[in-house]
Amino acid sequence: MNPDVFREYDVRGVVDRDLNPGVVYLLGRAIGTYAMRHNLRRMTLGRDCRLSSEAYQDAVSRGMMASGVDIIDIGLCATPMLYFSIRHFGVDGGVMITGSHNPPDFNGFKICIGPDTIYGEDIQELRRIIENEAYTTGKEGSIRREEISGAYQNYLFLNVSVGKGLKVIVDGGNGVGGYFALPILRRYGCHVTELYCAPDGRFPNHFPDPTIPENLRELIRLVGTEKADAGIAYDGDADRLGVITDRGDVLWGDELLLLFSRYILKKNPAAAIIGEVKCSQTLYDDITKNGGKAIMWKAGHSLIKGKMKEEKALLAGEMSGHIFFADRYFGYDDAIYASLRLLEILSESGIKLSELLADVPQTFTTPEIRVDCPDRIKFRVVEAVKEHYRKTHDIIMIDGVRVPFGDGWGLLRASNTQPVLVLRFEAASEERLIAIRRNIEGVLNGILKSFT
Repeated sequence: MNPDVFREYDVRGVVDRDLNPGVVYLLGRAIGTYAMRHNLRRMTLGRDCRLSSEAYQDAVSRGMMASGVDIIDIGLCATPMLYFSIRHFGVDGGVMITGSHNPPDFNGFKICIGPDTIYGEDIQELRRIIENEAYTTGKEGSIRREEISGAYQNYLFLNVSVGKGLKVIVDGGNGVGGYFALPILRRYGCHVTELYCAPDGRFPNHFPDPTIPENLRELIRLVGTEKADAGIAYDGDADRLGVITDRGDVLWGDELLLLFSRYILKKNPAAAIIGEVKCSQTLYDDITKNGGKAIMWKAGHSLIKGKMKEEKALLAGEMSGHIFFADRYFGYDDAIYASLRLLEILSESGIKLSELLADVPQTFTTPEIRVDCPDRIKFRVVEAVKEHYRKTHDIIMIDGVRVPFGDGWGLLRASNTQPVLVLRFEAASEERLIAIRRNIEGVLNGILKSFT
């Protein structure tokens, strides 16, 4: 067993190299043991459409039952539908089998003990249970099959108001998001053009990661040719959202968060709203200007959800397109729900999506830049860069290192899900953006050379 599959907030690895049915069975035993130690016996279990997910679902369920857990199998679903099922069935937790936004040869497990995903030391405890073979034994658990899609779709339809007639292009990227979102959108009376909404674990058209501009190219083209009100893209398991305006521009995660924050703060003055360290400074400034409490926090869906509870925040989001609504919802990341809230704003405002953020000050930014870096050294590299800038800058160390330059900033952090370093830059002008990027990348490259 490769211990590196036990990440900060999920278990994830390469199919057949790190994960196989034998390892997944032992993971199921560990999850079941961990749950039983907390006197939790009933859990839901779902999967995405990756080619290995069905076999892993069988293996993990056998392991969980061997440890005494009773399972409600909800089959093919989106990750937010798994979260919804825990609340709908009133069970003690759940397991979602998904590779999320990672490349096609990855798969993984998001594990809920209680209604929320575990992370950090709780994930490491699963590893220790397996290494010590400290499994619970006794009465074997049971399994039964239940549908969740109808209840989920009804809940969203009855709790979000979208006017008829909006023209929407939906790119499912052959993940599960489009498949489950289309019936709700059509029920509202939206005119929907679907793009790659049939689940296909081979992802034959493009990989479903809406943070990569290349993956949005055809969606952008169709929004233009169809004169659509919006384009919507879901990642592989529909917990991350990509949005294209009527003018064909991408709205990144922090821009979506800024838009949603304005509407929430109108009805909830002084509400706490959380962004992560990669988000634009314009987001935090706008929340403050509109009377909200702006909080910068670590990236990672489990970490964000934990912070939301601590701060009683109504909204949170990440650059990667995870949007978390506690306002009128459950506080977890649901891209289908977030897309409906976006269409609700369009319906109520009567304003084009491209005009809703026209007054936000322009800055120059890069997308997320990913630099390959082995897991064994990536955190040490970030620490070395942090030490370099600590002497001369008032750095932010919430998650990695964010270096302010007065008229811009640069960020370096280690990914919790892949062997990569993540960088992002923002500045008041294009010239300063280039200069700040050159500064930090120069320091990083020098440190990387010292590690090789």
